[in-house]
Amino acid sequence: MKRLLLVFITVIFILSCKNKKVEHSPHRENWGKRTVDKMLLDSLINGKTYLSVYSQIYSQTEHRVHNLTATVSIRNINTNDTIYIGKATYYNTHGEAIRTYFDKPIYVAPMETVEIVIDEFDEEGGTGANFLFNWHIKPNSNAPYFESVMISTSGQQGISFTTQGKNIH
Repeated sequence: MKRLLLVFITVIFILSCKNKKVEHSPHRENWGKRTVDKMLLDSLINGKTYLSVYSQIYSQTEHRVHNLTATVSIRNINTNDTIYIGKATYYNTHGEAIRTYFDKPIYVAPMETVEIVIDEFDEEGGTGANFLFNWHIKPNSNAPYFESVMISTSGQQGISFTTQGKNIH
């Protein structure tokens, strides 16, 4: 009986240690629940923000890259006013648009944060990936705050850093 229990525990241990294939599954916010009518935006101030996002960084040489997970935060830093994001487009190192995250404007409630996650196995962006956001706010409101956190761990080593958006014309 002890021998059977030992064999069972050993088999369970070996099966739990096997590397499991992780499927590429991009984080998907349900943007459809956040959409607003474009007519609502007519009386608002428009702006654009650029945000650098690294899905890969160089490691040791220019011929070796390290993949990263990026969390892109879209933050409304207003305590009373809703902000609206008209478009979020993700570009690769070569300036080619990879994807647009929503087709209709979305709202972000006061003090709320919504996120876009680029997972570690998504290498499309490369070392120079970036976002361009079009946004709309009420007069005298704060512009949205865009930030990205990149992270990766391998064995006992980890790397993480952040980037902040820059308003552009």
